[in-house]
Amino acid sequence: MRRKPSSSADEDNDGSTPEPPQPNHDEKKKTFSTAKYDVARHSDTLDRRKVEKALSPNQLTPDTWTPPSKSPSSRKGSQSPPARQADDRMLNARIRHRFGTRSPWSCSLFALTATLSAVLLMLFILHSFMTRQLDSKGCDMYYTRSLFFNFADFDTEHTRFASKYSLHLYREIGFDEDPQVKGVPVLFIPGNAGSYRQARSLASETVQYYYNTVQQDKAALEAGATSIDFFSVDFNEDFTAFHGQTLLDQAEYLNDAVAYILSLYHDPRRSQRDPGLPDPSSVILIGHSMGGIAARTMLTMPNYQSNSVNTIITISAPHARSPVSVDADLVRTYQRINDHWREAYSQKWASDNPLWHVTLISIAGGTLDTTVPSDYASLNSLVPSTHGFTVFTSSIPGMWTGADHIQTTWCVQLVRPIARSIFEALNVHRPSQTKPRAERMRAFKKWYLAGLEDTAEKTLPYKEPSTLLTLEDQSNSINPAGKRFVLRNLGRSGKPKAYVLPIPPQGIPGQKKFTFLSNLPLEESKEGGHLDVLFCSVLPLQPGHSAALFSMDIDLSEGRAGSTRLACKNATSDRIPLPASYRTSVYPFDKIPPFSYLQYDLEDLAEHQFVAMVDKASESNHGWAVAEFSDNSESVVHVKTGLQRLLAFGTRFKLPAERPLVTRFEIPALHSSLLAFKLRMGKQACGDEAELFTPLLRQYLSEPYESRFFVNVKEANISLHGIAPFMPPPLRSQAISNWVTLQFWTDPTCDSSIDVSLQVDISGSMGKLVMRYRTAFAAFPLLIVALVLRKQFNLYDENGVFMTFMESMDFCLRTSLPSLFVALIFLAISLAISSAAAPSAPSTGWLGWSSNATESAVDYTKNDLLLGSQDPFFWFLVPMFGLLGVGFCIIINYAALAVISLLQIPLRMSAVQRAGTKRETARRTSLPAFSATSPKRRIITASVLLILVSTVIPYQFAYLVACIVQVATCIRALRHARENRSEANHNFYNYAHSILILMLCVLPVNIPVLVVWIHNLAVHWLTPFSSHHNVLSIMPFILLVETLTGGKMIPRITTRLTYVTNILFFFLAVYAAVYGVTYAYRLYHLVNCVAAWLVMLHFSGNDISLSGLTNILVGNNNEDGDGDVKKRP
Repeated sequence: MRRKPSSSADEDNDGSTPEPPQPNHDEKKKTFSTAKYDVARHSDTLDRRKVEKALSPNQLTPDTWTPPSKSPSSRKGSQSPPARQADDRMLNARIRHRFGTRSPWSCSLFALTATLSAVLLMLFILHSFMTRQLDSKGCDMYYTRSLFFNFADFDTEHTRFASKYSLHLYREIGFDEDPQVKGVPVLFIPGNAGSYRQARSLASETVQYYYNTVQQDKAALEAGATSIDFFSVDFNEDFTAFHGQTLLDQAEYLNDAVAYILSLYHDPRRSQRDPGLPDPSSVILIGHSMGGIAARTMLTMPNYQSNSVNTIITISAPHARSPVSVDADLVRTYQRINDHWREAYSQKWASDNPLWHVTLISIAGGTLDTTVPSDYASLNSLVPSTHGFTVFTSSIPGMWTGADHIQTTWCVQLVRPIARSIFEALNVHRPSQTKPRAERMRAFKKWYLAGLEDTAEKTLPYKEPSTLLTLEDQSNSINPAGKRFVLRNLGRSGKPKAYVLPIPPQGIPGQKKFTFLSNLPLEESKEGGHLDVLFCSVLPLQPGHSAALFSMDIDLSEGRAGSTRLACKNATSDRIPLPASYRTSVYPFDKIPPFSYLQYDLEDLAEHQFVAMVDKASESNHGWAVAEFSDNSESVVHVKTGLQRLLAFGTRFKLPAERPLVTRFEIPALHSSLLAFKLRMGKQACGDEAELFTPLLRQYLSEPYESRFFVNVKEANISLHGIAPFMPPPLRSQAISNWVTLQFWTDPTCDSSIDVSLQVDISGSMGKLVMRYRTAFAAFPLLIVALVLRKQFNLYDENGVFMTFMESMDFCLRTSLPSLFVALIFLAISLAISSAAAPSAPSTGWLGWSSNATESAVDYTKNDLLLGSQDPFFWFLVPMFGLLGVGFCIIINYAALAVISLLQIPLRMSAVQRAGTKRETARRTSLPAFSATSPKRRIITASVLLILVSTVIPYQFAYLVACIVQVATCIRALRHARENRSEANHNFYNYAHSILILMLCVLPVNIPVLVVWIHNLAVHWLTPFSSHHNVLSIMPFILLVETLTGGKMIPRITTRLTYVTNILFFFLAVYAAVYGVTYAYRLYHLVNCVAAWLVMLHFSGNDISLSGLTNILVGNNNEDGDGDVKKRP
């Protein structure tokens, strides 16, 4: 390999051309290194074509560039060789003056403009994230009187993690303080850096609800409800989200804990259960954040006991993908877990599915959760709808608000439905302690879903008539067919009164529906209450037919002859609570009684003839009720506006004066989670008659189940968790519409139209990028740094000048970066188009042989690249992130310069104090720039560090040490570059500084694992780290940093091997953009490969021998063969 070696930083090269050494014919044959060192003493001959290509005239300052001669001799190319060499030396001097000694603080106007633009853009995004499109917080704090019992006998005989983790049993002071088990076991699993005490709110609610309600409900006890033994695991606040091995360790411990918990019920000394009941064979799991992932991981571990878990409820858990991708073990663990679940539910037969009896519920906090993107909580790509679903807290009846990551553990409005759903899913008479899977899913949907979903089950068709309603035949309370029924001021008659609506005949399925809305609660009780809604059929008069067959008898005939008897079903069980909307309403979670809403398709009422609304109020009140049968053609509007037109001009629509109670607008263009909109609604004018309620809006998605309610609507922030970046495709192709639907409840008695407008909220949309692309903010800066280094090495190999980081940045901003961004834009568009395309049919194999029946044709990684978007519209994010990356790199550059300059001030002050005389000054300047430590010490230091990496410490710790050493090298290099203003010193400082910037860019990839290791030491877990001990992952960095501490400049390459450096940096840049978000941990290994190549270049300038290695480590540049070693000054 032929190259031009460069002198080390301690050679005082002032830019002049030294005299060539006189040949000595008596000298012995020189070594390869000595010969190259002699060549380095000459001025480098510059190739005019390369120089003019690298440095165009408009890039030279006016005082350094002179236009080429226009003489005839010049044009004819008849210049003599001495004159041509003089021109070469002159152009070489100009280049060295332009780049060689330029201040690292200098910044071009173009780079400054890019930096300011990036800073303003970042501030705009952060301001939007923190202030725009935010949900209001409506959670109430839960207070408990907790008591925890630690199981000290759950020791190393049961699990190898007994000294690190522990198991606790919750008891409530004043209700149950007995440490013996007696109910159904439930295990709470905390998340990343979570505490076992986070189980207090949910555990307390289960205890209080059982003793205050369930224990007095005979029907619930007969159905299998009983008390709950709430266990919680103490993980010592482990950082599960940063380390895959920690996740596996927790899953192994949890399986051991489940086995231990089940064994407690077999021990008469530890259990107070009824001997007539079967012992539990499974445990219900509740996981918060990464605790939900640990729960799913349990079912994939070797120590998992079959069927020991059949119900998993997760809260704010990132199921779809890893929240951070800085650890290879974590990414691979996620892939293995998700592949296991997908493969299980892809089986054709239930007997082949090990997860057939498992139900998985995922509860997401919504936009208030700024720790884990709620998009990642989706189960759409993991489990079918028969075994699980995802729901947002804003959809849960009675909650109607989002919750941040920690609020979900103590929010009163959330822990109550969770506790009640668990009790409804219990059946203590079965060994599993739970009802069958279908019944559990029905219970969870009842408590978690709004009831307005298309998949919501109605109980009315499956009920038997329970109410006998007797009416007078001459009653005038029958509403005319096809007319809306409106009732105001209930109870004004002072006695019970029935209002009857005839049910229209059946027509085309899906064409008509019945809707009912009231501000009064619906209660199914024999006495009391205000309003009953009954669906009735005429009961034929038969001899001996008794009213005793009905649990409730409502006789409104007052004993008159000619009465009609109706057999009715009460619709109270299908009541859907809605947030109350009045002029004084502000939030959907306001502490006021909710509305009662009923909705049925006409097909659900096929066996009924009338709808009867019974006003049971004994005195007049402000209650009201509205009921009607409406056509779907009038109540459903499909907005066909495209996305581009919607973003450019928005959309407007009008609610007509003659409108149904409920109107629904479907907007297919509104599907991306990256866009936010602002909805404005005109005033509802009701004229002389007082309005019943103000407009109520529900914004919802069908999958996942996300509903957001807006009361007293004038303006509303429309944002969603629809199609999100990097999300895997659904497990099975579904016909569910995945766009936003706006559902309006408006007062139909107000005979006036209402204008509605929808406009894009650009400021609010920018804030959506933070949660979806936060890893991209770390990947794109590495792209920029790689291209900057590529440009620096190109010019250095051509001209021998290693320009400053900012000068190279300016070159890249004008040349390579725009070209690369254009290429990435086209790549992003093509990836989005291919991702949005329908999946291809399964391959039939060679010659028609079919593939495995369980093989899935779905590519779950197709959205992992670049922007991860399925919409080509978002191509502009590539240059946006590129601009942010440029600004970030420039800020890091100047921040590093500032730190280095500040840290070298003490060195300069001490040097000034020592330089008291001219003689001392002369002696000091004659000393070498970098004092060399002894070879033995440096070899021992590197070897000890590598041995520690291979045994005890992770390589991330060694990398942090390498970064600190590189900072010290840059401090010394900057000091000597300022004191001895020579080209060699400036070259070395620019090189060392750029390497430091490169190392700082990948430092965030290593910090999380390092935090896990430090945490293990803090909790006295001294077991050696089970991963990240690959010596090859850190050796190139150690060798490179150790080499630079000796002040050794990297040699120049003059052969075609220069393309290797070029390709390496270019490949690193492209890979950082395309794969950096999903596989961030690979970026470190790619930079490690670059460091290995640079080490090889350093070695290539020395003898391939032990003496060459010593020269590299020592930084000994004395190649004259005298063997003298420079002393420390």
